Amino acid sequence: MTELREVAAALRQISAGFAALADAISDTEPPEEARYRELIQEWGQRGLTRAEASALFRKHGFSPQLAGGWARGDWLEIRDDGRRYLTERSLRWLSDD
Repeated sequence: MTELREVAAALRQISAGFAALADAISDTEPPEEARYRELIQEWGQRGLTRAEASALFRKHGFSPQLAGGWARGDWLEIRDDGRRYLTERSLRWLSDD
C-alpha cells in the first residue's frame, strides 16, 4: 500500500510539472485566476454530476482531481442528490471582483 501512495505522489508531482510547463510555453492562455473565474461563471448555481464537473475542470485547463481540493476547501459541495454545487464562498469570490 505504501508503494501505491508513493506512485500516486510522484504522479501528482509530474502533473504539477506539466501544468507549470504548459503555463511557461503558453502565451495565449489566460492566467490561472481568470480561468477559475471562467469556470465558476460557467458552472453557476446548477448541480453537476461528477463527470460533468470533471469535464468542466478539464475545459478550463485544470485537472479533474482539483474538485477534491475545492470540496475540502469549502468551494464546492456534494449534496444528497450526488451532484456537485458551488458554495456561497465560490459565488461570493466571483462577485468580489
